[in-house]
This record gives sequence, structure tokens and C-alpha cells, in this order.
Amino acid sequence: MSEQIRIPFSPPDITEAEIAEVADALRSGWITTGPKTKQLERELAAFLGTPRVACLGSATAALECALRALGIGPGDEVITSAYTYTASCSPICHVGATPVLCDVAPDSYEMDYAQLERLITPRTKAIIPVDLGGVMCDYDALFAAIDAFGGAFTPANARQQAIGRIAVVADGAHALGSVRHGKRAGQVADLTTFSFHAVKNFTTAEGGAVTWREGLFDSDELYHDFMLMSLHGQSKDALAKTKAGAWEYDVAFPGWKCNMTDLQAGLGLAQLRRYPGMLARRRQMVARYTQNLADLDLSILQHYRAADGSDACNADDAAARADASQESSSGHLMLVRLNACGRQLRDRVIELMAEDGVATNVHYKPLPLLTAYRNLGFDIADFPNALAQFENEITLPLHTKLSNDDIDEVCRCLRQAISQAKAEGVR
Repeated sequence: MSEQIRIPFSPPDITEAEIAEVADALRSGWITTGPKTKQLERELAAFLGTPRVACLGSATAALECALRALGIGPGDEVITSAYTYTASCSPICHVGATPVLCDVAPDSYEMDYAQLERLITPRTKAIIPVDLGGVMCDYDALFAAIDAFGGAFTPANARQQAIGRIAVVADGAHALGSVRHGKRAGQVADLTTFSFHAVKNFTTAEGGAVTWREGLFDSDELYHDFMLMSLHGQSKDALAKTKAGAWEYDVAFPGWKCNMTDLQAGLGLAQLRRYPGMLARRRQMVARYTQNLADLDLSILQHYRAADGSDACNADDAAARADASQESSSGHLMLVRLNACGRQLRDRVIELMAEDGVATNVHYKPLPLLTAYRNLGFDIADFPNALAQFENEITLPLHTKLSNDDIDEVCRCLRQAISQAKAEGVR
């Protein structure tokens, strides 16, 4: 039995380049929101192909600010997936709107779009799809479900009117760099939020961002509103106030405090320079996992898909991104389901792998299983597909500090753990 974890689940991939950028911020004397944060916003917008990016303290804050920017609040309903982390849903509660949960389709991590269509009411103001594991949702089916709603949509403000229908505010926490039908995450939904938490592909330690589609809004005005929300509603940030004689400011409304710092942004600037190579490496790792586990009775999330629906994880990443018919995930999570197995066997496999020094995880415990959402009246019995998806899911380590030998070792441990658990009579 191992006394410590040999292969951790998701350590940050930090090099001397990141350390140098953070040290540069420290030496500059500017460590809160400043020039590096603004530079990261510009470079992320260029990477995503979107008009502006607002960097904030977390993806959760970004999602809440997005809902507030759309004027969503008490009396409104917002639909999201039952199969996600709480951060997809808690912002709905934070703004005073009513969360509505949609089950996933059978054997899928995506919302059941037929059920989604039935959940839409005249009070629905937004839908929050989740690009789980970095795989972008079927946005064509999502928009079709919105279009199929027979009731009238009544916009409450100019931004809702500009969209002209129920807003799609994507939880792209896992999806930075993902592509579907030639469009990157950030270019499809009306607004998209990203997470830069320590366990994400691209990290600023803590942090997140929000971006939006071209042509929908006055981008300068929307960006200004996000900055106001992130800094107490104050009309000038610290950088603007450093200009000679520019101390004067106003507070437009009682805002929040969720700005990104230049220390975080420095980390992000170095990460972004490395990111294309990190995405390519993830593709190689997913391919190796898929090949190693091909003989086991497992269902593996398909991250890379050709036009005919076949798995394209062995294809060249640059070629796939140039082919608008292909889907290319960010390769964030190695989601694996143990077919024909129940929760007890899944949990035993996790224990045995930990004893062998390999850390794993589960993504995710459906929201209706959590106390907060049970207290809101949700019952897991109403979400059978989400429950079935969860009960035999295990997430294997997938990060760019893994070597090929590490991946082979994880697969060996998984194989051994499944065999041992079954031999123990666990089902």
C-alpha cells in the first residue's frame, strides 16, 4: 500500500516563465488590477476571437456579473444542468432569480434538449449550458429548443432586447480553447464565462473571465459595467486614479469586489503563451488513455470528433482546428464511466487506486444530491439520467505534468483496481 500519492490529480503546470512574470509584477510595484490585467484581457480576446474580455476574481463572479449585466433578478427563471458543479447554479440564486434544473440526456453529460424545451416558460430569461470537461455543448440543439418555445419573449431591458430571445450564458469554465464547427468557445453563446482556477488547463491561481459575441452589445459600455461591478461600483480603478490629479471618483451603485490582480494576470500571460502547446499535449494524452483502455468495458468522454462523428483524438491538433467540421475539446477532464457497475464498485476503485498512489476524482455529484439544492426543493428522483451518469463515473488524472509512463501507470492501476474490486464481490 502506498503511503503517499505518486500521481496527483491536477497540479498546476508552472514553469520559470510564470514565475518570472509574477516576479516582474512584484518588482513593478503594481500588484492589484493594473497593466498586466489589461494586457491579459487584450490577449485573451485575440485568442478567443471575441470583441472584449473582462477578467475577474473567479468564474463564479463572472457568471453572476453576466446575469446582472443582463438585468436578470427576482421574478426571472434561469435554467441550467442538474449535472454540474454548484458554481453553474449558485449565481442564479445570488441575483435573486429562480434556478430551474434540467436532467441530462441518457448516457450523456449534456442537458436533455427535449426536456429543456419543456422547461422554458415566459419567465425564462437565460439558459446556462455547461461545456463539461471542455467539450462544447450541442449549441445548435440548444438554440433550436429556445426557438421551439411557443410563448412570447418579453425583454426587460435593452440588452435582453438586443439578444431578442432567451439569453444563452455559457459556463465555459473548462472550455478555454475548445472549438465546435469552426467556432471557439466564447464565440457561440451570447456570453461565456471561463475559470482560471488552479486545477484548470489555464490558470491564474484563482480568477476567471467573461466574454461575449461580436455585434450584440456596445462592448465598451458592457466592459465598463463589468469593471464597475467588480470594484464596488467605483467609477475609476486604482490604475486610472494614479494619473496626475485624477483622484476624483464616484460610486455608481453598491457594487462587489471581485477584480483580478496583476499578480494573477502575470501568471496568466505566461500560461497563454504556452497554451497552444499545452492543448496539443492534452490531445496526445487523451489519445494514449483511449488506446490503453480500449479493451475495458468503459465509456470515455469523446473530446475530439470528426465530421462523421468518429473519434479524432489521434488527428493532428492544428489540422483539426482548421477543419470547421471537427470538434476539438480543451481536453480538460478524463471522464470515464465503469459500464454495468454501481456506485459501490466505483467508490471502491477510487479507494484502491488511492492506496496504490494514484489520485482520482468524480465530476460531478448532481446538484439535487447536495443539501443546498435539496433545501430548494429539488429531488434526485426527478433526474434519473444525471444520477445514473454520476454513479459509475470516475475522473482520471489529466494534466500537462503527466508523462506517457504516468498515463500507462494510471491505466494499469485502474485495470488492477477494477479486477480487485470485482474479486471482492463489490458491485
